[in-house]
Amino acid sequence: MDCASCVATVRNAVERLPGVSAVEVNLMAERLTVQRLPGGTAAAAIERQVSGLGYHATRLVTSQARPEKQDRGGGSSHVGHLHAHGEDEEAEDRAGTPWWRTGKARLVAVLGGLVAAAWLLSHVFPREASWIYLAATLAALFPFGRRAIALARAGSPFSIETLMCAAALGAVVIGAAEEAAIVVLLFAVGELLENVAAGRARAGIRSLASLLPATARREATAGLEEVPVASLRVGDMVQVRPGDRVPCDGEITEGRSALDESPVTGESVPVARGPGDPVIAGSINADGVLRVRVSRAATDNTVSRIVRLVEEASASRAPSQRFVERFSRWWTPGAMVASLLVILVPPLLAGGDWWTWTYRGLALLLIACPCALVISVPAAIASGLSAGARRGLLVKGGAALEAIGAARTVAFDKTGTLTEGTPRVTDIVPLRDGTDERRVLGFAASVEEGSAHPLARAILTAAAERSAPVPPAANARTVPGRAVEASVGGRRVAVGSPRHAVEAGAALSEEAQTRIAALESDGKTVVTLLLDGLPLGLIAMRDEPRADAAAGVAALRQLGVNAVMLTGDNERTGRAIAGKLGLDVRAQLLPADKLREIAALKAHGPVVMVGDGINDAPALAAASVGIAMGGGTDVALDTADAALMRERVGGVADLVSLSRATLANIRQNVAVAVGLKAVFLVTTLAGITGLWPAILADTGATVLVTLNALRLLRWKGL
Repeated sequence: MDCASCVATVRNAVERLPGVSAVEVNLMAERLTVQRLPGGTAAAAIERQVSGLGYHATRLVTSQARPEKQDRGGGSSHVGHLHAHGEDEEAEDRAGTPWWRTGKARLVAVLGGLVAAAWLLSHVFPREASWIYLAATLAALFPFGRRAIALARAGSPFSIETLMCAAALGAVVIGAAEEAAIVVLLFAVGELLENVAAGRARAGIRSLASLLPATARREATAGLEEVPVASLRVGDMVQVRPGDRVPCDGEITEGRSALDESPVTGESVPVARGPGDPVIAGSINADGVLRVRVSRAATDNTVSRIVRLVEEASASRAPSQRFVERFSRWWTPGAMVASLLVILVPPLLAGGDWWTWTYRGLALLLIACPCALVISVPAAIASGLSAGARRGLLVKGGAALEAIGAARTVAFDKTGTLTEGTPRVTDIVPLRDGTDERRVLGFAASVEEGSAHPLARAILTAAAERSAPVPPAANARTVPGRAVEASVGGRRVAVGSPRHAVEAGAALSEEAQTRIAALESDGKTVVTLLLDGLPLGLIAMRDEPRADAAAGVAALRQLGVNAVMLTGDNERTGRAIAGKLGLDVRAQLLPADKLREIAALKAHGPVVMVGDGINDAPALAAASVGIAMGGGTDVALDTADAALMRERVGGVADLVSLSRATLANIRQNVAVAVGLKAVFLVTTLAGITGLWPAILADTGATVLVTLNALRLLRWKGL
């Protein structure tokens, strides 16, 4: 499939079949996914329908395909995947065969030979020249006419093939057989150029998959063996030598080295890794030999998921693309009516020459083809998504990519987003006589045991480092945004904010309140430990801002985007962190409060929410676009509309920049598609240009907008 009109053609044809509940056509992956209701059209019939349109459909059996799933009505539905490509193209065409060896190139050669032979014979037999060109035109029209009929039967009567065939046959009728033959040849050349351009766009996505090596050195009973990466299974042990690409997602069991993760995450500085550290597929081992345990199968590693995400995102339609597609449905039949009026009105009402105005009306048919306009948006979106993925910026579809660039405000979570997410205990303050720091820390650790919250991990780490006794806890529960409570040795223990302690009726002494204020003014987060409702101690922690946080916020400001921090932390700590980074702050927010803040911000324009993808799911969902600072974790890739593989605050500004570059590219493409046709429309009606320049107005515009979209692949970021 070469352009978005191919996508619409296939989708319309399959949606008409009985028992088909959902159809998704992916241009970049050349994949058709069909959801069938029980008793609906058989898979073989769907393949025949697609083949009738001029494509060859091959059923896919992959680990991605789910044999069954529940549809929205509650009934079982079947999901099938087909791979579609031109019927006269061979399988190797999809694997990088040079364009001059493809089926479309062979068709151009045959048609070119026919036109050239007709030209030579017309000089040898000048009296029969018109008949020779007529024969060449009819022979050239055969494959396109057959496709036009198939498309009309499948519900697409106003296809480019229909317009071109009507114009060529009309030219033959009025005696312009020579131009008709050239029009058909130029149309075939245009399709070939579209095929080349689409191939380049797909190559941009396939290059992501090339980050994986073809083979891996797997440990076996007899020693190391060279095996295909696809054969690796979870639990296998592989050896990664210096200079090798890591073949899998896994965990280092032996060895230390610096890993260059830039091909996957965009992180330019090599990262030191050792035993127990995770590694991601596609990164490059710089110096030491590593022994790695495979943690994900080849079809589910980071690179495979990125490729799959980009392909799926390319298939989703952005709002501007939906508008263009709706517009094109009316454009083509409207253009045919306009062509008919051009043919009839001047001769009937103004005494115009029938031959002249019929010729101009036929040329208008060719100008009216919407191919360039329809491809202008998805080509730019696909290139933008691919460019972002190469730099660790993953966006789930054109709608999100468009919305990011329109954002007026970016709201950041604090812990794990603007900060490193690894707070450390800095101060322990006992509030009762006879209570030491280790006892305070031990009680707090017993309540926080098993929690994944960064502050809980800081307390548990400090307790382990100081060998604090941690008694067992029971009946643990969380008061969202406020505290964690449990029963320890029959006594009620709670760890929460000073605000929670006051609301729970615990009286904090003036000295304790003064100490809390001093700690919070230093940018530290303070929690109180309550034992049977009475204060036992204070624990202060600090999480340092990310190294690039201030620069990332400044980059957003330069782009004209406001930044605000939403945090559940206290006002003093929030202001201390926000002051360093130069952004506004809304502090002491419960999860419900964050939702209200986002709703208030959205009243002034689109809002992007940036969180760690774990604790911020409601806020990420409520924002216009949610961005997860995730480093490739499952939660980061699955929760939000976009994810930053490289954990940099500056990545948010990069996403805004990429979105705006994509939107600018879309505007340029639409201007070229519409502008070029407008120019040729005027020149055609004025009699300056004829049929073959008219077909160039379509194919030329299509190629130009595709090549312009491919420029986005060179986007470098801020």
